[in-house]
Amino acid sequence: MGQTEWTILALIRWADERFKKEGMATPRLDAEVLLAETLATDRVALYTHFDQPLQPDELARFKELIRRRLRREPVAYILGKREFWSLPLRVTPDVLIPRPETETLVAEALKILTPAEGKDFHILEIGTGSGAISIALARELPATKVVATDLSPKALAVAEENALRSGVRERIRFLQGDLFHPLEKGETFNLIVTNPPYIPRGQFPSLLPEVRDYEPKVALDGGKDGLDFFRRVLPAVDEYLLPGGWFLAEMGAGQDPQILKIAEKNPDLDSFTFAKDLGGINRVFKARKRVKDFHGTQMNTDEHR
Repeated sequence: MGQTEWTILALIRWADERFKKEGMATPRLDAEVLLAETLATDRVALYTHFDQPLQPDELARFKELIRRRLRREPVAYILGKREFWSLPLRVTPDVLIPRPETETLVAEALKILTPAEGKDFHILEIGTGSGAISIALARELPATKVVATDLSPKALAVAEENALRSGVRERIRFLQGDLFHPLEKGETFNLIVTNPPYIPRGQFPSLLPEVRDYEPKVALDGGKDGLDFFRRVLPAVDEYLLPGGWFLAEMGAGQDPQILKIAEKNPDLDSFTFAKDLGGINRVFKARKRVKDFHGTQMNTDEHR
């Protein structure tokens, strides 16, 4: 940066050019968001004060944020926050950054539960990370109690703080541990929801550096073909579902046939379906625990086979 007068507009253009050269996906947006953060304002105010020069201390702060972004640190980690389901959430490198496609998971869960709104639902989220999914569901379903588990105590601390800020802390029980291990014996749920690790290990070198180098690998690495989690959870999930209860999981593009094969091995599950995200990709896998009739035989309610 030379002796130019660095106004807001000049800095946006300069940062936009730098980010474009690095091949970043949203260069202008990143520049605006980081400058708005530096000036403790919003992006609209940048353009209503576009000719305002920055003070030396503001310029120094902005340059430091640009340096971090040029090292491909995700904007959400630089800011320490991300919005999900219209909720402002704190995020740190201990948690996966919530993505728009994961809102599909929340929307599908609400389609199942909202028709019986007011009912005292019991929900389990496996691998809660920032707490985004659990908090969104607890906010939308005020009579609901949620259990949220994670392997990482640091992730759980972030999730707990987010739940507190969102006013739902007293309805979410946070437990550390793997899959169903932290649960009380015999505990069952109306809904089990998860955004598990599902990226095949061989794809890691081709991931964006923002993801590969900064986000927690344990939340991304799905094993050789990306399906390790599904192989572990689907054979056992029915034990933790109430009859007619649902299991919903986010998944990767093109994983539908393999996930179906794994799910079909469990005779207590039926009603297998997929829900598409806004990009038209099958993003959520849904399965239901069979309901037994009064003779004790299983009723097949699966119209999708």
